[in-house]
Amino acid sequence: MRQTWLIFSQATTVALAAYFVVATLKPQWLHEAPRVLPTLPAAAGAPPRAAVQFSFAAAAQAASPAVVAVLANKPAPSQREIDADPWLRFHFGKRGPQQAPRPQTGLGSGVIVSPEGYVLTNNHVVAGATEIRVQLADGRDIAARLVGTDPETDLAVLRIALEGPLPVIHPGKAGELQVGDVVLAIGNPFNVGQTVTSGIVSALGRTQLGLSTFENFIQTDAAINPGNSGGALVDVQGRLVGINTAIYSRTGGGSLGIGFAIPVDAAYQVLEALVKDGKVSRGWLGVITGDINPEVVDTLKLAVDHGVLVKEVFKASPAAKAGLEAGDVVTEVAGQAVRTPRELVNVVAGLKPESQTVIEVQRGKNVLKLPLQVGLRQPQTNDDTQPE
Repeated sequence: MRQTWLIFSQATTVALAAYFVVATLKPQWLHEAPRVLPTLPAAAGAPPRAAVQFSFAAAAQAASPAVVAVLANKPAPSQREIDADPWLRFHFGKRGPQQAPRPQTGLGSGVIVSPEGYVLTNNHVVAGATEIRVQLADGRDIAARLVGTDPETDLAVLRIALEGPLPVIHPGKAGELQVGDVVLAIGNPFNVGQTVTSGIVSALGRTQLGLSTFENFIQTDAAINPGNSGGALVDVQGRLVGINTAIYSRTGGGSLGIGFAIPVDAAYQVLEALVKDGKVSRGWLGVITGDINPEVVDTLKLAVDHGVLVKEVFKASPAAKAGLEAGDVVTEVAGQAVRTPRELVNVVAGLKPESQTVIEVQRGKNVLKLPLQVGLRQPQTNDDTQPE
């Protein structure tokens, strides 16, 4: 036993001595060799190259061919419009009384989302346009037909007809995004040509920004500038997760690291409705609502501390027919919990008009499940929200 122990201790001493010698003279031998990723397929005419770790080239290459530039010819703006808009001032400047503004060309981006040539973009890019052209990343240029618009989400659908297969982007799942995920913004900022920028998801579910009626934006710090509107926000696999729509800017100019994109699932719902019906039909309830907070709970002696307070019910509205009353607290619609007036608007709007569902309310100490026939929301109204 003693002999075994001596052999073990001597072997350990020799091994440690060898480790310290190597660590001093050849430390690189003790570290893992740099990891090289598989070789990426090269673009046509370019030699193959090894992928660099943390590179997003594969994602950019997968998504970029389906992102297009959108040029919308519009009537000339008035001098008052030029003075009020920094972007217009940049292009038109201050003109004398004898200098009539030239017709303007709206600059934006779009995303090819189907082999049939449907293109998603922003409504504000093409609103009021007399002619719309689409320029593909491969240089092809073609006139586009406006299929339909939805100002309440600031989305529009175009269609192009080209011979041969079209590059189509693959949809991702915005619902799986998490704050901190890497995303790429692809578009045509300032009409300099297709540009890819990177960043992360800064926040999810941004609302009450005053950008559109229905808001549920992805916030990102990927650089988004004028001209990026309607372009693609993609994940690291190159899948579409959002349509870039707006930026926060004190001057109306470049990016300050706060950009907003419409989630892809909401964009595809609008796409389907516009292609099928030429318009988007949304559900309507017919109430004026308010937030629930501790002061409201205490003042009204409410039995719940969450939900949406019903302040007023419109006569002959779907809510009135369902039996809702002022003072009720809506906690659930069609099986979906609601905690804010904005959530209630979005959930009801997502229901098919004339469909039957159930709305759950707290009335005093009682929980009621009321059958509801969803109404048809009229565009550009706020009748089912609190005054904004």
